[in-house]
Amino acid sequence: METLQTWSGRFKRFFLDNKFVLFLLVLLLIGLNILVFTKTSFIFTPIIVLLKTISLPIILTGIVFYLLNPVVDFLERRIRRIYSILLLYLLIIGLITITIVSIIPFLKEQIMSLIDNIPRYVDIVENQTKQLIGSNFVNQAQQTTNINISDLATKVSDQAATIVNSTFTGVGNFIGALTEIIISIVTVPFILFYLLKDGKKLPVYILKFVPTQLKEQTYTVLSEMNHRLSSYIRGQIIVSFCIGFLLFIGYLIIGLDYASLLAVIAACTSIVPYLGPTIAITPAIIIAIVTSPLMLLKLVIVWTIVQLIEGKLISPQIMGKNLHIHPITIIFLLLTAGKLFGVVGIILAIPGYAVAKVITTHLFDWFKMRSHLYDEEKNENTPGHKV
Repeated sequence: METLQTWSGRFKRFFLDNKFVLFLLVLLLIGLNILVFTKTSFIFTPIIVLLKTISLPIILTGIVFYLLNPVVDFLERRIRRIYSILLLYLLIIGLITITIVSIIPFLKEQIMSLIDNIPRYVDIVENQTKQLIGSNFVNQAQQTTNINISDLATKVSDQAATIVNSTFTGVGNFIGALTEIIISIVTVPFILFYLLKDGKKLPVYILKFVPTQLKEQTYTVLSEMNHRLSSYIRGQIIVSFCIGFLLFIGYLIIGLDYASLLAVIAACTSIVPYLGPTIAITPAIIIAIVTSPLMLLKLVIVWTIVQLIEGKLISPQIMGKNLHIHPITIIFLLLTAGKLFGVVGIILAIPGYAVAKVITTHLFDWFKMRSHLYDEEKNENTPGHKV
């Protein structure tokens, strides 16, 4: 009996009371769970299908909710919340109708005009290239590769025109190919209505499933996550709209062709920080080059002014420093998420990282508090002790 107690005491001392050994055991259990899940992944197929089905409507609804909720809160001070939501829906329907009737046909006309001019632009670039490096070199390169640049540009232009025409005219085929996305977009207004109406009750409902001792900390985590997401989504979309508007004014001033189309492209791509503006300026540079060297210089000046205004005035006022993410971290996040999940990953990388950072930070604080591994030493002779 005494020997059993001795071995029990040793086991407790060397294993249960040893935090490093416990840490290794936890890692082992996590690894075993991952191994079991990978071997029995077929069990979770229905759950994965369900998550894939509801993820897109939830993401779209969340983005629109963070944009419209402040407006509903403002209107609620004057009329009932349900009437505020209905009034906002009527306003949105009117804006969508105006966009479909007036803006989309104009953008389509510019897209088709740009596609028709692709062969001419390619000829201009080819002639300028020949003037710069010599026509013999270009001709030899074409003969070696058996590629005629003019014919290739014509084929690309014809194919692009076919695609655009089928996109705008072949609505039936388009809907058939993108049924899932269409259904997700259609369900967004219904989910959004109930989220705007009862969204404030959601944290209280979630806290009902949380143990009493963890409710206060869980509420803090949810509040911080909500603040980070709302600040980023609203701020980034407002900043992107401002960039598109400023570039549209600048392009009109310098007389750049397809000013509205290029401004829309810049506004859409600017949603992605750092990489978005680089993508946005590429088509503008191409059009400026084929127009004239002076137009390229004007474009560089306009782009520099807009970026200075955005970096020094717009972003600091709208975005602030709520996310506290280093620019290098953002670039690595965008590259990794794009490699793993494509365009959707690039768009969701930063808000996803912000949410994960909030959760990880609070979990680490909880671990420090419970483990006592990071307690400050009271011994003054301990290296690094604060006097």
